[in-house]
Amino acid sequence: MSVPIQAPASSRAMNLAYWSTHNARRLGDQTALVWLDKSWTWAQFDARVSALAAGLRALGVNAGSTIVVHSKNSNEMFESMFAAFRLGAVWVPTNFRLMPDEVVYIAEKSKSHTLLCQTDFPEYAEAVCAARPGTQVLWMVGSRAPADDRPQISELVKSNLGCFVANAAVDRDTACWFLFTSGTTGKPKAAVLTHGQMNFVVNNHLADLMPEVDQADGALVLAPLSHGAGVHQLVLVARGAKAVLLPSDKFSADLAWELIEQHRLTTMFTVPTILKMLVEHPSVDQRDHSSLRFVVYAGAPMYEVDKRHALEKLGPVLVQYYGLGEVTGAISVLPARDHTQDDRCRPGTCGFERTGIELSVQDEQGRELDLGETGEICVIGPAVFVGYFDDPAANAKAFRNGWFRTGDLGYMDRDGYAYLTGRSSDMYISGGSNIYPRELEEKILTHEGIAEVAVVGLPDPQWGEVGVAVCVLKPGASLDEAQLLGWMSTRIARYKVPKRVLFWDQLPKSGYGKVPKRLVKDEILRRGVGWERNSEIPTDASR
Repeated sequence: MSVPIQAPASSRAMNLAYWSTHNARRLGDQTALVWLDKSWTWAQFDARVSALAAGLRALGVNAGSTIVVHSKNSNEMFESMFAAFRLGAVWVPTNFRLMPDEVVYIAEKSKSHTLLCQTDFPEYAEAVCAARPGTQVLWMVGSRAPADDRPQISELVKSNLGCFVANAAVDRDTACWFLFTSGTTGKPKAAVLTHGQMNFVVNNHLADLMPEVDQADGALVLAPLSHGAGVHQLVLVARGAKAVLLPSDKFSADLAWELIEQHRLTTMFTVPTILKMLVEHPSVDQRDHSSLRFVVYAGAPMYEVDKRHALEKLGPVLVQYYGLGEVTGAISVLPARDHTQDDRCRPGTCGFERTGIELSVQDEQGRELDLGETGEICVIGPAVFVGYFDDPAANAKAFRNGWFRTGDLGYMDRDGYAYLTGRSSDMYISGGSNIYPRELEEKILTHEGIAEVAVVGLPDPQWGEVGVAVCVLKPGASLDEAQLLGWMSTRIARYKVPKRVLFWDQLPKSGYGKVPKRLVKDEILRRGVGWERNSEIPTDASR
């Protein structure tokens, strides 16, 4: 006999801003945030959040309003997140490295009439106002004086200190954050994150990534709060741990290690490229970082040679997770115990499924593939977003039979560990064979002279597509194209060996420290490099 389905008695969820309320009551005198030469306790932080919420409400921002925030990391940037949540509004942070027209697009797509803009970016405010007449701009503290007499967040907070604003009632599916994708194909899309979903994600992060984190912990914030770093800090807020922001948007490994030593910080969130820079900098051996318990990295699996070096410098504190913004990072985890250099090591894995998440490797028809077979990674679970805002076509493409299609290619082994072979858009087909750039990159990085590498597929009249490897040499290394291609020919199947090798001083990186293949391709085309030359070099063309 089937059980009759009953509608839920309530769909209410905890407003995410309640964590700030809770911390102010329980940990009021403890440090919540450090930036530049200032610090704020949880009581002060929560009072400022209420003051900002009160000021925004007086200007017409209410439940359901969207608030675009264009700013480098600062205390006001962090406070704006919780003020938006408290009002039941939607926080729409941007990457401050975007161009003005891209911020205009985000404001238009999110249907926002409120822009919180750091004073460093007056031209962005003007561009948004020109495109969306009637937009109200509020200046956030930056390195410049405000460009005009529009309201300033600092004055708004000052004039409303002492005002109490209750956390708005929200449901599980009430939107709280529009997380814009990086736009690897087409225009960026607004992934809708909700209060109920994010409550699950935070608990999942605590369970799977950073168990036992509490108010005694502290995090160094290296990346923009607009994306993964913001999610990571929300997790720390849930436990009352403090955040220390880098004083500048210019990355400095030396300063990062100095702050970790000074504040005895226990965790940080980063991406493999930044972690590589941190552990290769001389200051890693000059500063005390023994307080670190969890160094969480995401964005891509770490190359094995880089992982080994990081473990040598930091010890068993590395934690990797895999997950797109649409699943808020919660697809798989490789905990510290699996970051080993012994027989338990699984080179190239991104770990196993997160608690509450199911992963399926599927073919183009949506059929689940056998273990060991490569296909598209698809997922279901409470961490999956509710969809893209105002974009039914994108939603129809992103979901199939209830599964979210990540666009990532990979496989699962017999022990339940997942492996990524790259984005479906990164894979190229040469002479009818599927080539996965990451496999080649892992191999090339074992060469003692190579510091960084990106392999991309480019059109070829004979083979359809061929590989081009763009390499960055280690300081003092001497290597040319023929030498590296000859080295590859003894280690990589001949049909997979790239046709060309280019040497650059650095690889192009996104605002989050990643190396998107589209940026590498664009730079190759911009430089006008004759990548199709050198057919006399024995590569895949001689198969």
